[in-house]
Amino acid sequence: MSVSHDDGESLFISDLHLTPDQPATLDCFLRFLAGRARAARRLYILGDLFDAWIGDDDDAPLHRAVRSALRELTAAGAECAILHGNRDFLIGRAFLRETGCRLLPDPCLIRIDGEPTLLMHGDRLCTDDLAYQRFRRRVRHPLVKRLFLWKSLASRRAIAADYRRRSAEANAEKTATIMDVNQQAVVDTLRRHGATRLIHGHTHRPADHVHEVDGRAAQRLVLAEWRDGVGEALSHSASGWRRLAIE
Repeated sequence: MSVSHDDGESLFISDLHLTPDQPATLDCFLRFLAGRARAARRLYILGDLFDAWIGDDDDAPLHRAVRSALRELTAAGAECAILHGNRDFLIGRAFLRETGCRLLPDPCLIRIDGEPTLLMHGDRLCTDDLAYQRFRRRVRHPLVKRLFLWKSLASRRAIAADYRRRSAEANAEKTATIMDVNQQAVVDTLRRHGATRLIHGHTHRPADHVHEVDGRAAQRLVLAEWRDGVGEALSHSASGWRRLAIE
């Protein structure tokens, strides 16, 4: 995929963790889709749009509102691409059909101004968190996903709520270093894909980093979490890169 600097604005967001418990963040996102995002050429959502996604058949009001707003965005002409996050990796074909969004692989290599840019959610880079990586491999096994989706909505909601509780308890006992990306994993990933820029979320630590890969400088741009009705989007346009506050 090639994105040219004169081909309109691209926006990158992640980690909205939309949930009924955060109505201000939902309202902020809906305003963003109806306004700032619609004025852009394309929107990339790099995972964890939802705090939990238990299947495309979930008819919760929040999910209906988001699907409708995304459909209006793409119908207006903006492109929208999504990566699976660790909370919403069950987003499937029905969601994509209804919203007009496109699912990208993780990682996904694109070109922006001719520069190879890698898009990821970011959890795969947290290789020091061995327990999480084991859990990730297990729950993403096709058979495990199929068995989960066969359960009733009520059962899936209960399982998801229990997972969020246990995840919060486990994370409270982990050090900040373990939950951040592993620097060597970043360098190895950039080298493997021949990328000179990496954009990801997941860690909720927005910052711009520079890594040395085989004697060359490579940039890593970390996206911000949305919370309490405030978000952030990374923008690329003819005027360059900048971070936008979304309220």
